[in-house]
Amino acid sequence: MAEEGLNTAAVETTAVAAAAAEVAVAEKVEETPAVVCDGSPEKEKVSESASFKEESNVAGELPDVEKKALDELRVMVQEALIKHEFSSPVTSPENTVSEPEKQSPEPEKKVSEPEKETHEPEKVSEPVKEVTEPKKEVPEPEKEAPEPVTEPVKEAAEPEKVSEPVTEPEKVSEPVTEPVKEAAEPEKVCEPVTEPEEVTIWGIPLLADERSDVVLLKFLRARDFKVKEAFTMLKNVVVWRKQFGIESLLQEDLGTEQEKVVYMHGVDKEGHPVCYNAYGEYQNKELYNETFSTEEKRTKFLRWRIQFLEKSIRKLDFSPNGVCTIVQVIDFKNSPGPFKWELRQATNQALQLFQDNYPEFVAKQVFINVPFLYLAFYKLINPFFTQRTKSKFVFAGPSKTAETLCKYIAPEFVPVQYGGLSREGDQEFASSDSVTEQIIKPSTKHTVEILAPESCTLVWEARVVGNEVTYGAEFVPVAADSYTVIVQKSRKLAATTNEPVISGQFKCDEPGKVVLSFDNQTSKKKKVLYRSKTKVTESIKC
Repeated sequence: MAEEGLNTAAVETTAVAAAAAEVAVAEKVEETPAVVCDGSPEKEKVSESASFKEESNVAGELPDVEKKALDELRVMVQEALIKHEFSSPVTSPENTVSEPEKQSPEPEKKVSEPEKETHEPEKVSEPVKEVTEPKKEVPEPEKEAPEPVTEPVKEAAEPEKVSEPVTEPEKVSEPVTEPVKEAAEPEKVCEPVTEPEEVTIWGIPLLADERSDVVLLKFLRARDFKVKEAFTMLKNVVVWRKQFGIESLLQEDLGTEQEKVVYMHGVDKEGHPVCYNAYGEYQNKELYNETFSTEEKRTKFLRWRIQFLEKSIRKLDFSPNGVCTIVQVIDFKNSPGPFKWELRQATNQALQLFQDNYPEFVAKQVFINVPFLYLAFYKLINPFFTQRTKSKFVFAGPSKTAETLCKYIAPEFVPVQYGGLSREGDQEFASSDSVTEQIIKPSTKHTVEILAPESCTLVWEARVVGNEVTYGAEFVPVAADSYTVIVQKSRKLAATTNEPVISGQFKCDEPGKVVLSFDNQTSKKKKVLYRSKTKVTESIKC
């Protein structure tokens, strides 16, 4: 498939591409059936959806075909819960095979019963003697009536034929074990349990409420709404979760070494949580060796990665109108080279587990700081993708990273290292403080005015995506007889500045405004992001 080709080639091209494919796995699972169903008009409607948000999880809003599939899957899950098939998935096939085996001896019993009836008088040796005696008497009737001789001969022959199976009762003695089977049959009667078993997946009990429909729809979409395949996948996932010990894994302490590599930060403009994958952190040899140098450490990393994903999923809203998918951002900057086979091995293991056990959890995948060769490769295979796949994949080179992220994620939620205004620690502004965006045209001077009421302290922060501008700030009072105050002297903001975010504040004693100036002398347009707020100062009289 095209999606599988993307993941495979990414692994072969660079180790970080394999790591990126790790988060692309849900796409790999769900898009495979979309390619297969191109010939079906009804299924094309599903595959041609422009984006994930168009796929409703409300049962009443589903197309008839999907609604029917959901109803059928509900019935199959209900029967499995009643029969406790989720708790004993290995024995359930044996039961289905053993039933005909138990039924097959029954006709033998029926055949053996008449045999017993015919042989019951012959079990004693005396009747056998009696059989030999008529042989001596046979000549007497021959003299009286020669014609009926054949009848006694038949009668005599019949016992001889019957005498052959005399040994059979000994073989028939084998069915002595049949009462044991009959004794085992009452166990079969005990199989129906009065209460169905309780099975939860990602913290959602199956068939307990409407959230269960959202879970079932994930499996149906992953298998192109083929009910039996979706049910098999669901059972396999439940089995794997028990074998892997997911519930106990959530309580394990696996350290904090990977928190800078994979982390959740903010939401996109549609409310999806955003997960950042910065594999360039593995350029730190100490961290790399601590994570991948031995099989035991790679296993720990795998368990940590599963634990991280599980905890992230538990925070999602599985209600029909809720957000139950994640936006993945994969950063290629400073990514390890293709010879890091330990990283490739670990990410391939995670890839397989995600593919098999976490369907339909990716809303969009944004690849940033992508090398030119990878962009060229993507353009080469892009025609083979479905429209649904294309709507989920976004690739951006180093110069377009900030612009691309701000297209899908509000700047107040984009980390500062990726061109946004979101910073860690105790800051003046929170993510709830909205950001305004404006365009600075090439070779022009752009100003931003922030009104300053009386008796207040005005606070602001701003940044120019890409920098390479000259920045300054001044306070302009309303009164004509007052003078302008220079708040910040003009200075050049280099592209590689260590101060990407400009912060400032000014205490005003009279009404006026703070004017921020940005002089763009380049031939490219720039984007300025800024926000401000006022703090009332009671001690100051304006």
